[in-house]
Amino acid sequence: MDASRFIARKLSFQGKLATAAVAVSFLVMMVAVAVSQGFRESVRDGAARMTGDLRIQPRAMQEAETTPMPRNPKGLEQIMELPGVKAVSPVAARAGIVKNGDLIHGVMIKGVERADSALHVSIPGRLSKILGVGVGDRLTTWFVGESLKARNFTVSEIHSDLLELDDNLLVYARLEDIQRLNGWDPDEVSCLEISVDRALRSRAALDRLADEAGACLMAAGEEDLLLTSAPRSYPQVFDWLGLLDYNVLIILVLMTVVAAFNMISGLLILLLKSIPAIGTLKTMGMRDSAIGKVFLRLGSAVVLKGLVIGNVLAIIFCLVQDKTHLIPLDPANYFVSWVPVHLNWGWMLLADIAAYAVILLLLWLPTRLIARIDPALTVKAD
Repeated sequence: MDASRFIARKLSFQGKLATAAVAVSFLVMMVAVAVSQGFRESVRDGAARMTGDLRIQPRAMQEAETTPMPRNPKGLEQIMELPGVKAVSPVAARAGIVKNGDLIHGVMIKGVERADSALHVSIPGRLSKILGVGVGDRLTTWFVGESLKARNFTVSEIHSDLLELDDNLLVYARLEDIQRLNGWDPDEVSCLEISVDRALRSRAALDRLADEAGACLMAAGEEDLLLTSAPRSYPQVFDWLGLLDYNVLIILVLMTVVAAFNMISGLLILLLKSIPAIGTLKTMGMRDSAIGKVFLRLGSAVVLKGLVIGNVLAIIFCLVQDKTHLIPLDPANYFVSWVPVHLNWGWMLLADIAAYAVILLLLWLPTRLIARIDPALTVKAD
């Protein structure tokens, strides 16, 4: 057996404060990673639900309600063959005003392919609270155009707001109902929403895929159509995600430094207390590097213990927050109404390994003091 490992097993690091500090640091780091991934998933899902990952629309979008586009434009088959493209969904949209008693609010009615009865809609939770309507209630909606039209929808479902960008609330209806309202044929739509693999939902990947798909439309001669991506539709949201990633990186660095500082302090105290023992080991012929391994093993054990405790507490917190939405947020500033969390095991493991390696590297510095200890003086003093 390695002598340093044997000696390390016989010694104990009485550093409960250091263990607690390391555990808190890893707790904060893991929660930061989970919250960052939670925001990323929630924002991307919300943007995809509102506009699709990619969207084909008339080049003059303001004409989308009055001037439809073909449901199967030229070049669509080539777009569907691009790597990562999963499905295309036709959408017919119409802005309207909903009314319940004296309460009114502007909404966007989005007609999609959904298995529901005619004139049945799904409304967001915010609209349900604003108007005081629930499942089974009547929702009178007015549409302004060349003539004033009204429809009496029935609320069949209340969906959650994945992304709260503005007051233009999104109401889902049947595609056929909105096509009929607009006076369109079944092969006429407002736009086509394209969904892609989750692995391609980064800003760079979506923009690159949008350029490739747009080139397919241009090559097919569809110059009146525009293909855009969710990041280009909501640049402020994806800019904010980039800033959030930068903040998380700062948190990871700070927490790693805090944990390392506490461990270095504890290890220095242990070294000072163990000076006579170090001198004895030197007189027995043990090299400085081997003695240093003893203390590194002790420090490593404490770091691993704090890592495990911090990770367990972080996972418990994330599970509770995900189920209860215990910590709310102001959607005006954060786009969502609660702190979203997502346990991305790959990123969490990577953060653990990186922080652990950095802490051990910094713990190597105080062990350099072992070379300055004179066994003649320390053993005599003992």
